[in-house]
Amino acid sequence: QVQLVESGGGLVQAGGSLRLSCAASGSIFSIESMGWYRQAPGTQRDLVATITSGASTNYVDSVKGRFAISRDNAKNTVYLQMNSLKPEDTAVYYCFAILVTKGKPWPGNYWGQGTQVTVSS
Repeated sequence: QVQLVESGGGLVQAGGSLRLSCAASGSIFSIESMGWYRQAPGTQRDLVATITSGASTNYVDSVKGRFAISRDNAKNTVYLQMNSLKPEDTAVYYCFAILVTKGKPWPGNYWGQGTQVTVSS
């Protein structure tokens, strides 16, 4: 059993900052990559940022220079620092992890429950 628990969402004015956290727990053997997706009402879930176990990062163009993803491997936790927030960043943000559980030799995809980020203009 694996759980991903997010925190840090909320309401912020345009230009402000928020920091999201996501902690993975349970029967985890190793985590290959972690990251964040977001989904605004009426749209599909889109990738925001990813980070591998080796700390290689990838960002969608719309957040480059504003968002920073980081990871604490000892805590199985991924963070998303969001600066210079815009109203179009408003969405539910979902944490995900590609990880191997104890007892299964292949990796699987796991998701958090989502946290709402609302940016007012």
